Amino acid sequence: MSVNLTLLLVMGVLYAIGIYLLLERSLTRVLLGLMLLTNATNLLLLATGGYAGLAPIFSKDIPATEYNDPLPQAFILTSIVISFAVTAFILSLIYSSWLLSRADHIQDDREDRRVAAQDAFDAEEDSEIAVEVSDFHENHQPAASREMIRKVTLKTTARKNAATGMEGPREGPDAGAGA
Repeated sequence: MSVNLTLLLVMGVLYAIGIYLLLERSLTRVLLGLMLLTNATNLLLLATGGYAGLAPIFSKDIPATEYNDPLPQAFILTSIVISFAVTAFILSLIYSSWLLSRADHIQDDREDRRVAAQDAFDAEEDSEIAVEVSDFHENHQPAASREMIRKVTLKTTARKNAATGMEGPREGPDAGAGA
């Protein structure tokens, strides 16, 4: 199987421009970059199929080497459908971004930097749940009399840890005692 050099050159240029556009801060340029990448990938899949041959319909008179491979064509069709769905999704993101901020440019604001700098621990404020929440165990006790896990919030846990010298929230059957 020989490869068409022009097809490979066009594919390389499409990949290079697509990756460059993906690195931009504009959503429209990101969309164009993704579209160029999917077109380059479709060309790559087309190149794997080799030169054009006969339609892959079986006949006893035609040798197997004369047929065209249908698998790259199926991959290209699948790639087109996936790229259409991703394009529609990104277009909806661009539209909602335009409605909210009247801008196409993604900005780094102070809140983004603050969220990126904080710890990964995120305690829920409404974290009171039953100890046994599995559906595979039978629990015949009414919900009000079940043992509950105490509420854990980031502020109260930090204050209690500082006051008692504990490392983190206590767990176990006596966790609710004194809370």
